[in-house]
Amino acid sequence: MRDNDSATTSAAIAVSGGPESGTASGPPWPAGVGGGPDPGPAGTADHAPADAPAGATRSPSASRGTALAALGVAAFSLTFPTTAWALEGMGPWTVVMLRLVLAATIAGGALAVCRVRPPERRHWAGLAVVAGGVVLGFPLLTTLALRTSTTSHAAVVVGLLPLTTAAFGALRTGTRPSRTFWFASLAGAAVVIGFAVQQSGGAPSTGDLLLFAALLVCAAGYTEGGRLAREMPGWQVIGWALVLALPVAVVGSVAALATEPLHLTAHAVGGLLWLAIGSQFLGMVVWYRGMADIGVAKASQIQLAQPLLTMVWAVLLLGEHLPPTAAAAALAVLVCIAVTQRTRG
Repeated sequence: MRDNDSATTSAAIAVSGGPESGTASGPPWPAGVGGGPDPGPAGTADHAPADAPAGATRSPSASRGTALAALGVAAFSLTFPTTAWALEGMGPWTVVMLRLVLAATIAGGALAVCRVRPPERRHWAGLAVVAGGVVLGFPLLTTLALRTSTTSHAAVVVGLLPLTTAAFGALRTGTRPSRTFWFASLAGAAVVIGFAVQQSGGAPSTGDLLLFAALLVCAAGYTEGGRLAREMPGWQVIGWALVLALPVAVVGSVAALATEPLHLTAHAVGGLLWLAIGSQFLGMVVWYRGMADIGVAKASQIQLAQPLLTMVWAVLLLGEHLPPTAAAAALAVLVCIAVTQRTRG
């Protein structure tokens, strides 16, 4: 899937290991991964993000950003199937709160080991949006929705996330993607909407309404996180957002465990571990770094592939049956991705 920060330019800001980045020593990831320092100085043509004005030179950082964003999407594509696994042995509130506690513990440990200084005051409002959107809001709303929706159906509805993220990004950063970009984005969204309507019979359920709400909060969190990742390493953006939400998660976990049944099966434990480590932390690390390199709008369009990947996992891991229109939708969406990735802002 967004504050009063004044930095809204579309130029990527190089991250150093000094006070400006909030680190006393570099993060334990290689340069350029998870927000590590980029090779080359800021302000050069090599560092123009993908949604920079037309004429900016596309560099290796743009290709790297696309690859990192794609890795993030691959991690996120497993979120719904592993949530379904976790729900086999836990209630929805237990799943969400425990995944948060685990992810925040990992993130807090990494921040402590690297002796990362707390973010500047101007960054906390943006981190609160990230925490409310992608750390708390989206996981909770989608987990509640998956009690009544199938994994494949939820994946298709959430396929609208790239369009909502691009719209939030354009409003928040003032960027103006090209007409072709928006045409391809709307075409991809139309495919997703048509598929969802055809499968649901045209009558949105309570689960659909929860998923639509999840789209909005996640898009806001993605947009704000991608913007912050231009000023601080991406792994620190999600790390501090998780730490910020930890008190809520601890209290919520205690309450959930006291009121919801708990059966620790292999699926439930495995699903919970992936949600905490893969989806909530590592996936967000590479995703925010990718957005910092290529821009919010274009990174968001890579997520058009996420519903299709999730459908594959739904078949392999959950044994769900996919409708025959899935292949046609997959091809159409992949064409839209190719167009948006070749279009300059």
